[in-house]
Amino acid sequence: MNKNIAIIMGGYSSEYQISLKSGNVVFETLDSSKYTAYRIHIFKDKWVYVDENNAEFPINKNDFSVNINYNKVTFDCVFNAIHGTPGEDGYMQSYFHLLNIPQTSCDMYQASLTFNKRDCLSVLKPYGIKTAESFYLNLGDTINENDIINKVGLPCFVKANKAGSSFGVTKVHQQSELQNAIEVAFREDNEIIIESFLDGTEVSVGVIKYKGKTKVLPITEIVSENDFFDYEAKYLGKSQEITPARLTKEQEDKVNTVAKKVYDILKLKGFSRSEYIFKDGEPHLLEVNTVPGLTKESILPQQAAAAGINLPELFDNAIVEALK
Repeated sequence: MNKNIAIIMGGYSSEYQISLKSGNVVFETLDSSKYTAYRIHIFKDKWVYVDENNAEFPINKNDFSVNINYNKVTFDCVFNAIHGTPGEDGYMQSYFHLLNIPQTSCDMYQASLTFNKRDCLSVLKPYGIKTAESFYLNLGDTINENDIINKVGLPCFVKANKAGSSFGVTKVHQQSELQNAIEVAFREDNEIIIESFLDGTEVSVGVIKYKGKTKVLPITEIVSENDFFDYEAKYLGKSQEITPARLTKEQEDKVNTVAKKVYDILKLKGFSRSEYIFKDGEPHLLEVNTVPGLTKESILPQQAAAAGINLPELFDNAIVEALK
């Protein structure tokens, strides 16, 4: 008998449209001989099942079920395709944990920690994970531009602390640009992180739990046509994503080791994609994503394909691992 799979997509953040694309790819790809897939749209004003005719049926939040033409449907597993809040920051993970429904992403604490760039980097630093120099600001703090520049230098990156897809990120070349960049970041989050610019090769490393073991996927090199790997570069074709990356064997071994170490230290499950820049031959961690993009053009599916894992296998494995 087929297992019922709820594919949650959408969310409450600026990333909701990307999430809908990821979720629909999962919906179209799952093996229909094993799974009956349901598209579940999660928005602030509604949680609904959307059928093939785009008719909507409200989700009962008490047990995460749905009544479809007088038949109650419950779910064996949730496939999490929500980028950003509430799917990548621990809220949905907590909810499903309380309902005892397996889900494909990492657990609540790990999601909350990795979604908070400042906290995640702080936890990893004692383990020897190298990062950029950083400066933190909360909304309402007094802003001393000289202190910031003295700490991180120029150019630097101003980032919303809890956001993805490069929303709220600005590369600052001179001090006169700093205030505007801070305002942009605060539109996305009430906490921001300002980091020193690392001039080197940027790579993205997918790490997943595959057939019960931690597996590092082939590395992707990011070559942006823009000033950095921003939204346009990620989603509008303004970058080259080269898989496998053009690294030396030593560089490859170093970043693979660090990426696996990060995954294991944080006790992650499911998909992850972490970003690094090489400085002085050493990979420096930028951030960890626990619900990476899953469209056909997204980096992690590209990496899986390079490892000989097609999309049906990738998504099937995620469900199998969750059901364990």
